Amino acid sequence: MAVTTGVRGERGADRVLDLPGLLEDLVSQGYVARLDANRLIGTPRSAEQAQMHPLTYIASCELPNQKRPGKVLDAATLTQWLADTSSHGLYHIDPLKVNVAEVTEVMSFQFAKRHQILCVEASKEMLLVATAQPYTSGWEEQLEHTSGRTVQRVVADPADIKRYGTEFYSLANSISGASGLKGSSGAGNFEQLLELGNLKDPEANDQHIVNIVDWLLQHAFDQRASDIHIEPRRGIGRIRFRIDGVLHPIHELPDQVNAAVTSRLKILGRMNVAEKRKPQDGRIKTKRPDGSEVELRLSTLPTAFGEKLVMRIFDPEVLARSYNDLGLAGDDLARWHKMLGRPNGIVLVTGPTGSGKTTTLYTALKQLASTEVNVSTIEDPIEMVEDSFNQTQVHHSIGLDFAAGIRTLMRQDPDIIMVGEIRDLETAQMAVQAALTGHLVISTLHTNDAPTAVTRLLDLGLPHYLLKSTVLGVMAQRLVRTLCPSCKRKTTVSDEDWQALVKPWKAPKPEVVYQPEGCLDCRNTGYRGRQGIYEILPFTEGVQALVTHDCDLQQVRRQGMREGMNSLRLSGARKVAAGITTVQEVLRVAPPPDIAF
Repeated sequence: MAVTTGVRGERGADRVLDLPGLLEDLVSQGYVARLDANRLIGTPRSAEQAQMHPLTYIASCELPNQKRPGKVLDAATLTQWLADTSSHGLYHIDPLKVNVAEVTEVMSFQFAKRHQILCVEASKEMLLVATAQPYTSGWEEQLEHTSGRTVQRVVADPADIKRYGTEFYSLANSISGASGLKGSSGAGNFEQLLELGNLKDPEANDQHIVNIVDWLLQHAFDQRASDIHIEPRRGIGRIRFRIDGVLHPIHELPDQVNAAVTSRLKILGRMNVAEKRKPQDGRIKTKRPDGSEVELRLSTLPTAFGEKLVMRIFDPEVLARSYNDLGLAGDDLARWHKMLGRPNGIVLVTGPTGSGKTTTLYTALKQLASTEVNVSTIEDPIEMVEDSFNQTQVHHSIGLDFAAGIRTLMRQDPDIIMVGEIRDLETAQMAVQAALTGHLVISTLHTNDAPTAVTRLLDLGLPHYLLKSTVLGVMAQRLVRTLCPSCKRKTTVSDEDWQALVKPWKAPKPEVVYQPEGCLDCRNTGYRGRQGIYEILPFTEGVQALVTHDCDLQQVRRQGMREGMNSLRLSGARKVAAGITTVQEVLRVAPPPDIAF
């Protein structure tokens, strides 16, 4: 069947898509009902709607998809249809995979905007150009001539072409403008210029740098990043985002621009811009376009090529997350509740940096905090500000460390004390004293698993008899990426892979597991979001009996397993069997078993 093009113009000439022609094609091919098409053509459009690409406008109207009852014609469906009817490939623009510097050098913004195109990939021989007008080709010969490269056309969502075209060229223009500022021949000069401007007005920084920082933060929010890494290298600055626990390269900046971006962020975080020799901490509170607040914790570190800046992004919605959202359920949740339900003692959460310890503690404190109890925290730094409990920031310069903070909090009539981290003997001793005097103390510890917390506290110098009388239990955790619900598909797991996961224990192999596939929702990774896997060791009488000054860690681990403790890998195996994650993901994050029966 011949396909009309939804266009006006003579055959063989460039033809531009219009609304009546597109609707006529969609009706003839059975996607849109005639009545809906007539209604849409007869409805007056606003000035904003009139400026939309006709495909984008049709998608915004959410017309019923006649070929898929119960579904609407969204942008993805319509773009796929346009690619098929025009015999072009379909391309989804992923801003994480586009080299902005390369693609914006190919053509001017005016040229791209006029022809509704955007270069998305560039090599020495070829340019891959996304178009919203697949039936126009007048620009193609001109671009091949000026670039000296062949052009391959693909169809992309017109809204994406418009949005990312503006973003990419704005970013490239800001970087170019910042690089060409007078007096910016070196990083020192550039930063000095920025600081002098800041003496008059904190916001009186160069507009190019402001634009780059705004883009950086907005891009991180859009991509669901948990951390932003700005890393100086020889001659350049590298920007990376951590998304679902994995780092992704985002962009490279000239070294002087990178230094200025770091200075701008230090200003926003109320840090000393002139101090570059020692680490600093700061925080920024900002808003997303939808109005929701976001907090960022900043940390700088001097390196060989300049200051490395890492920003941890804290979503306030984390405080409203339930244990089910965290992945804590079943027997593990019951054990956790039992430990937190005790009136006094120490509850420890262990794991490496970025394993979700703070999120777990905040979730627990949020549920424990009521009008009847006084919940106080001592943190370094305060990661998320919450008004339902009292939070204190550690200040080493004035002698307010964890130990001094606990000592002071004990005079504040607390019921529950949260200590950011037990990292030395003095802090451990103060936590024990607080527990012995009738307080519930919750804290974190850096160990690989739950039983290892016993030897860690003994190594700090804590007497075993105090450990036995105060510690209620230890929970170790890791974060695993969860499978994207939109694209995960059923598969089976081999006996070898399953045994590699559960050994040396025995666990029945599930008949069906799921594996990642990849779609637009998950950026073709197959994973979206993260959940925790947990190992909870309550200090029962059986475990306490094994805690001595020279205790055998293997015996403690075996006793915990006899009393129902699931190792991190067994906890992960349960999530694999439930279709939440994969064997490979659990093996990636969970430590290997250190036990032999």
